[in-house]
Amino acid sequence: MRFLLMLFFVTILSQSCTNQIDKKGEKKGEFVYPEAKKEMVTDNYHGNIVEDPYRWLENSEGKDTIEWVSKQNELTENFLKNGELRDSLKKEYKKFINYEKYSIPTKKGGLYFFEKNDGLQNQSVLYLQNESGDLKVVLDPNQLSKEGTTALAEINITKDGKIMVYGLSENGSDWRTYKIKNIETGIDYPEIFSDMRWPSITWLSDNSGFYYSKYPSTDETFNNKVYFHKMGDSVSNDSLVFEDKEHKERAFAPYITDDNNYLTLTVWEGTNPKTRFYYKNLKNGSDFVKLFDKLDARYEFLGNINSIFYFFTDKNAPNGKIISVDIENPTSINDVVKEREESASLFAMGGNQFFVTYMKDASDTLLRFDISGKEISKVELPTLGSIGGLQFTNENRELFIQFSSFLYPPSIFKYDFEKNLLIPHFTPKYSFDPQKYESKQIFYKSKDGTKIPLFIVHKKGVELNGQNPTLLYGYGGFGVNMTPYFSTSRLLWLEHGGVYALAILRGGGEYGERWHQDGMLSKKQNVFDDFISAGEWLINNKYTSSSKLAIMGGSNGGLLVAAVMVQKPELFGAVVCEVPLTDMLRYHKFTVGHYWIPEYGNAENSKEEFETLYKYSPLHNVKKGTTYPSSLIMSADTDDRVVPLHAKKFAAMVQSADSGKNPIFLRIERKAGHGHGKPISKIIDEVADIYTFLFKTFEMK
Repeated sequence: MRFLLMLFFVTILSQSCTNQIDKKGEKKGEFVYPEAKKEMVTDNYHGNIVEDPYRWLENSEGKDTIEWVSKQNELTENFLKNGELRDSLKKEYKKFINYEKYSIPTKKGGLYFFEKNDGLQNQSVLYLQNESGDLKVVLDPNQLSKEGTTALAEINITKDGKIMVYGLSENGSDWRTYKIKNIETGIDYPEIFSDMRWPSITWLSDNSGFYYSKYPSTDETFNNKVYFHKMGDSVSNDSLVFEDKEHKERAFAPYITDDNNYLTLTVWEGTNPKTRFYYKNLKNGSDFVKLFDKLDARYEFLGNINSIFYFFTDKNAPNGKIISVDIENPTSINDVVKEREESASLFAMGGNQFFVTYMKDASDTLLRFDISGKEISKVELPTLGSIGGLQFTNENRELFIQFSSFLYPPSIFKYDFEKNLLIPHFTPKYSFDPQKYESKQIFYKSKDGTKIPLFIVHKKGVELNGQNPTLLYGYGGFGVNMTPYFSTSRLLWLEHGGVYALAILRGGGEYGERWHQDGMLSKKQNVFDDFISAGEWLINNKYTSSSKLAIMGGSNGGLLVAAVMVQKPELFGAVVCEVPLTDMLRYHKFTVGHYWIPEYGNAENSKEEFETLYKYSPLHNVKKGTTYPSSLIMSADTDDRVVPLHAKKFAAMVQSADSGKNPIFLRIERKAGHGHGKPISKIIDEVADIYTFLFKTFEMK
């Protein structure tokens, strides 16, 4: 987000900041920024020479980098912790977040497994519940580290509910350690699987072993392979089941069908939404059959009935449909649930029927179909909102959903098949009064005339006088849907008179794959134009003014707010830029950045893609002498997804180029990653910092 820091606060806080930060640095306005030396490194992109003066900041272990980051954090902390505001907001937010939170239960062997957080536990605890309602703790990650930075990642439980594979993440890392636990005894088996990143695991029905996917090491995110582990054997003896030596970028998700007859592989390449699908017959030991191998569409396996396989696909159907394929006659492909005007987003198959979530103008509806594709019923949802997940299996004939909205805390419902009703299963006890607030949806036009949805939430009775502090949020990428969802941190903003706006930008999947494609690669500027137009609409319709308009986004959304910040700095008063991508010429060189090439492009491989990326890359479009909005640029030292070098280099560049009228802060979290598994204690501190920054910028109380 972009924040305009008022002179009153600058004057008060500058004294403590300049006194406590090493005088060696660059004074801008009332702040002395830690010195960021410039080393003229250049690259040649298709005949274009591009300078990269802060490349030394890419070395996170370098002495100069560590010292510079430490001073940046000190400067930021001095600003945020000066006065009583932060302590007050932290106390208030702690009250908001202190409520029970549940995951969707899954049923295995007559037992329900789910995660629950009592409210302020750093990590959620895995429980099992029998049919009598008795609870038992299966695994409590809070017992594994004093700081609460060990998080439970994926779990995979055998069908009889007796054994599970579980992953543990340290300090938010995507690289995890996996272990096997006997659920009945609570004792771990000796096998340990180290350095696993996003594995897919699928058990044999007799619990004798499982298939899993794995990368060679933490130094390599290519050459994914599928292995089989036999229970009791050493991991080093695991047998290789599948690899593709000719295509190192391909990765595999193994899954055994419910009838235990087939091992399937969904084949994916980075964030490309298009997939391949292979399978093999486990009964006769045949080789893998490549059923869909053209990478011409998305193929998501839903289940099978004997030799009839069912898939969700967007092949010749950008909004999605369900098809069936008889693998004994693979050229015979039939549409089962046909494409609709609305975009399909979630799917579940079981009991010879389908449940499909459709999205209309970024809000969900839920429909039920029989196996022939005939619509049986529409399932009524509690209000306008979002379905966060579906859990439905053949053997149990039970459907659970998670539902939430802007003013409706995440709740778990169980579907009553006879009455066609959602029955509350886990409902959090939350003390806030939703009647105090109102939410609405409007539509505005982007630069090219495209109609864009915008959700707006605020207290009832807000006066449209152009003076309301307004927080505009967006993402716009990778086909990710942004829908009405509940946020405790947003309540902190609303309670103090702030207006919240969520823009449904191109690049997401809210209107199907066409909407996604209209915001990727050479069309990425559409996303930025959509977001800028949202800000202009809020100002033109008297919700706020430029000096009171803040923007916020994280990851790809961090790229979004950084890009519009440098394109339209005068439009915004504040920027909160979380775990962003900012160097779009080099992003693909670090950790899993190469996965995102299908979304953004590659500046090295294509002159056209270089020109597109260079034109909007935030790092390369910062202009000397510009007055940028007050900014809080945030990352984490152990983020191995979007590495913190993006935030560091961008902060250094903006601090150096900025006119000095507004502060540019950098906040690097310690022992944290991209977001997954972040302990509640760190979340509370982070939210307190963000809103302290916003409140001081806009002189809110």
